[in-house]
Amino acid sequence: MWQVLGKDSIYIDIAKTWKDRMIELMSDRENEARFKELMNATEVLYYLDGTMEIHSFILEFPDTITPEDIQFLADKTLEIAKENLEIPFITVNGVYQKCQVIYTTEKEPELIGANKTKGYNSGKIFQPIFEALSQPGRGNESLM
Repeated sequence: MWQVLGKDSIYIDIAKTWKDRMIELMSDRENEARFKELMNATEVLYYLDGTMEIHSFILEFPDTITPEDIQFLADKTLEIAKENLEIPFITVNGVYQKCQVIYTTEKEPELIGANKTKGYNSGKIFQPIFEALSQPGRGNESLM
């Protein structure tokens, strides 16, 4: 069974559970309203790197967020983690898992699907690489 910040969760709800628990753990604290507002405007994604065995919580911020707001969220996340050391961010069958929290404003283009980013397809996104590799004066490394 997966547990996120002490609450049972299924795999597909880990990001939502983490976000909801962070808001719960921030309750009755100074700046609770600001934290909740910023967290609700943030998209939380979950990624499991099975090779490195690291769980990642990725916070993607809207374009309107300020650097001060990002720093505020980072500070409060660290504060919550320190004050709740007995509640690990994530456990599987009661075993603590390594994890990280990533804050980013970068938006990856969607290459396929219903939400495909306009102007992107696999050819266009790799075109700068192809052009750089085919420039005159560049030696063919496989022949050296």
